Amino acid sequence: MNMPKRGSYIIPLAAALVVSILGCKPPQKPPVAQQLDYAAELPPGQLALRKLSPGEYPDFSQAILAFNVQDLGKSIDHSLSYLNAPSSRSFFPYLDIDHDRAVASLHALKQLIQSESSGATNDGGRHFDATIKNAFEVYKSIGAPDPAGGRYTERVLFTGYFTPIYNASLTRQGPFQYPLYKRPSDLVLDSTGEHASRRTPEAGMAPYYTRKQIEQDHVLDGQELCWLADRFDAYVITVQGSARLRLPDGRIYEVGYNGNNGYEYTSPGRRMLADGLITKDQLTLRGLRNYFAAHPDAMDKYLSLNDRYIFFTERPGGPYGSLNVPVTAFATIATDKSVYPRAMPAFLAVPVPSPSGGVTPFRGFMLDQDTGGGIRASGRCDIFMGIGQQAEQLAGQELHPGELYYLAVKPELVPNYLHDTPRPE
Repeated sequence: MNMPKRGSYIIPLAAALVVSILGCKPPQKPPVAQQLDYAAELPPGQLALRKLSPGEYPDFSQAILAFNVQDLGKSIDHSLSYLNAPSSRSFFPYLDIDHDRAVASLHALKQLIQSESSGATNDGGRHFDATIKNAFEVYKSIGAPDPAGGRYTERVLFTGYFTPIYNASLTRQGPFQYPLYKRPSDLVLDSTGEHASRRTPEAGMAPYYTRKQIEQDHVLDGQELCWLADRFDAYVITVQGSARLRLPDGRIYEVGYNGNNGYEYTSPGRRMLADGLITKDQLTLRGLRNYFAAHPDAMDKYLSLNDRYIFFTERPGGPYGSLNVPVTAFATIATDKSVYPRAMPAFLAVPVPSPSGGVTPFRGFMLDQDTGGGIRASGRCDIFMGIGQQAEQLAGQELHPGELYYLAVKPELVPNYLHDTPRPE
């Protein structure tokens, strides 16, 4: 299954079914897009953004049409909450963006969108575009590498992720036979939260248990958090990293990320396709569900190919991203946090699915608040599309190349915005 593993709290992040396994048949792309390796890792030490000259800035005028002021403002506040934590300072500077500049950038953008939404001039967004360009410097993702070598294409593949709602029980009973596990006491994570080991009785360290050892060999029996009625639902949650679970008495029990076993994500669906068990058109969430419903014994072989496993805890008020703040539908993105800046405002130019069907061009702002655990490159970005069935359907339709930019308020304006006072002119 081609799901991005999420190394986030949501997935709490993070997350998160990539469209190629989720909903619809992937849209047709020009041949060049098919040749790009969007998942190619950057060389050690290289970052995903390059600073643009003013003549290279994109047109921001249409972003005013994409505003959901309430959700975008809420998402900005969540990024500010993260940056208020002293630990966030250790991740800056990013290029020439220091911590104070990151904070000021969020305040400036929030004031600007509030100003434009309340006293907007009917000029097609020209004033908004000019104001952004006067107040901010712009950075662009270098994207996937050029197949010809030596350069980057500045093309990013966007996918979608979501938080599912499934039936579950806090005890093993009736149909509820497939567990999610708590974080084990012998799990040791490094400072990134992505490299795990197991503390042994001899006070040594060893690689943590794989998915197969956890789910089939039952090495963590007794440490279950809750139980699902469907094995594939349980698997999806351990890839997504978060869920809202509907208990037998009608209560909603929210679970979120609480560590992982340190392994890289592997796609079961891709192997099933290679083995001739499914067709490319069946490489969707529905297609895989149907196959496993008809061939449940195949889950032992194929789901266990993905060694990665996420552990859970009750986390009300979520879902949460890897920055430990809530994520917001169509206002949060997930990227590789080793190459992209945390909590910063991003500008996306990419087609996105419409609830009424089809896709629509999107040019607007979101906040980088989550980690795609399966996204280890400058060529990938995941859009959080919400909670529940409709979000699942939307996420299943998002598989489009586009462009990804980040904004930072101009250095000379930083003192004006550290305390959320003036507005850009």
